[in-house]
Amino acid sequence: MDLQTLKKLVRQGEHLHLEFKLKATHPDKITKEAVSFANAEGGIILLGVDDDKNIKGVKFPEEDEFVLAKAFSELAFPAIKYELEKIVLENDREILIFHIDKSPQIHYLLENAFQKQNGKAYIRVNDKCVKASKEVHQIIKGRRSEKNIKFYFKENEKNLMQFLDENKKITVQKFAELVKINPNIASKTLVLLTLGGVLEVVPDEMEDFFVVKPIE
Repeated sequence: MDLQTLKKLVRQGEHLHLEFKLKATHPDKITKEAVSFANAEGGIILLGVDDDKNIKGVKFPEEDEFVLAKAFSELAFPAIKYELEKIVLENDREILIFHIDKSPQIHYLLENAFQKQNGKAYIRVNDKCVKASKEVHQIIKGRRSEKNIKFYFKENEKNLMQFLDENKKITVQKFAELVKINPNIASKTLVLLTLGGVLEVVPDEMEDFFVVKPIE
């Protein structure tokens, strides 16, 4: 990537596949962004660019590169894989460009590097990093397995689809109340229908909701 291409990229602003970070002073937060990209569709982290789209660069690029390489390895499980590009600015500072691909595995931000079971999964939603709900976590996991999905349309599923035809979206809690079932069963049903290509999940910071998947 050259400087002209970088400037065009920055003008887009932060979005689903792009995050700006000015410094590496909070490697845990940057690792969380990397985790969210790996669990979604991949993305780019630009180190040395602020939220106002100012391309300032980092003063000590080798130190920042070391800090983030260590964080991506020790604070994420599995370790975040990435490709790194560097652009030298006129002020002799550098922009570090971390390219993070969608991973075939679910990645977690570790609360404790020695206790991997305590990790939390994050995904990218628009220009934000959001903790993955139980349902999104299961959907990611299911999509990355090779299991065949089977489901049956019974009374609950028919009531669900009728509700969606009239109201367009539904949450786990609303579905449980609608058909009078345990929220855990409602959750499993919505996840199964999403994995089966009937529904789509729309992650949200407050509460995820499900919609009918458009016919392609």
